[in-house]
Amino acid sequence: MLSSTTDAKAIERTTVRRWYKQLWIQVLVAMALGILTGHFFPDLGTKLQPLGDGFIKLIRMLIAPIIFSTVVLGIAKMDDMARVGRVAIKGLLYFEVMTTIALVIGLVVVNIWQPGAGMHVNASNLDTHSIKGYVAQGHEAGIIPFLMNIIPTTMVGSLAEGQILQVLLVSVLLGFALVRFGAAGKPVIDLLEALSQVFFGMVAIVMWAAPLGAFGAIAFTVGKYGAGALLSLGNLLLCFYVTCLIFIFAVLGPISRLCGFSLFKLMRYLREEILVCLATTSSESVLPRMLIKMEQLGCKSSVVGLIIPTGYSFNLDGTCLYLASVTVFLAQATNTPLDITQQIILLGVLLLTSKGAAGVAGAAFVVLAATLSTVGTIPVASVALILGVHRLLSEGLTPTNLIGNAVATIVISKWENALDSDQMHRVLNRE
Repeated sequence: MLSSTTDAKAIERTTVRRWYKQLWIQVLVAMALGILTGHFFPDLGTKLQPLGDGFIKLIRMLIAPIIFSTVVLGIAKMDDMARVGRVAIKGLLYFEVMTTIALVIGLVVVNIWQPGAGMHVNASNLDTHSIKGYVAQGHEAGIIPFLMNIIPTTMVGSLAEGQILQVLLVSVLLGFALVRFGAAGKPVIDLLEALSQVFFGMVAIVMWAAPLGAFGAIAFTVGKYGAGALLSLGNLLLCFYVTCLIFIFAVLGPISRLCGFSLFKLMRYLREEILVCLATTSSESVLPRMLIKMEQLGCKSSVVGLIIPTGYSFNLDGTCLYLASVTVFLAQATNTPLDITQQIILLGVLLLTSKGAAGVAGAAFVVLAATLSTVGTIPVASVALILGVHRLLSEGLTPTNLIGNAVATIVISKWENALDSDQMHRVLNRE
């Protein structure tokens, strides 16, 4: 764990650094260069994909050990074991409320906007070869397979495979075991504290490659999908981006004010993380840094260690907005009628499927295929329509997921009296 003194010094060093040495400036410049490269040299841009993918793989390599050490230490140092259960229950309750609100907003906006109206697409004429893998995963997804997948085959296997919920389960069990052992578990706690420092040090080193990863990821996106994709499905993209902004500022904004902080200041504080996940279209790429920064903000490590990893599977506000918007868009594009009753049923299905395939690679697209298969009224083949712009849609959903989880962590921390409000205001006002 990072001590409060170390955190304060780290924040101070960040503040006094020259502007061109700040990570968010470097990432922003890299994104601009990536856009120019992808636009003017599209062939070169598509060849730069390994830069973005490589950066994400480097971060994913560290996610499992960091979650493991953070959660175990957080629980092992808790005086009140009942608090772990309370935090988990409050977190899941908050997640369900917020994802339901996100789904409702997505359905309302897409019905008013109607981005798919007038397209008259015949799903039987679409080329479905490229989506077969996603559809197959969609059929396999479900609430029972999801619950069974939380239990790892072996304890070491959960760390090796990097499944967040599996790692979380093992971490919670080990944390409780160390508490029961008392003084006898102290050497293990000391070892994990030392390892935790090492892992976070590795994250700091890997983050130096963030501008390079952002450059490659943006160059690939613009080079491969570019203006053509934007023009053909521009109305859907605009509708979705507006929906994300409505959720962030009309839902998360008031919640932030009720909890006594400014959402704009929080977003400014997390600007580096927002830009990195915007460029890489992966919120996992900033998960380790989110653990650090939410602790620096004044949230207790025990709450951060539970809420952030769990939120990455259960509090996917942006993904829910995507599912609601795209599902109804495909119904509109294929002239599939959806009355109010069918849309309420769709809402219920989405509440289940959005959790049932969490953690799967390309989760949002897989869940979309699973949802269409479950509902049965909208042709599953129609998902081929948005395959080309899925990455562009991810530019909106990943930052929304990130901001939603940051707000959730502060809300649950305040709810549990585990938030140092004075430190939070000092940090946010200093940024």
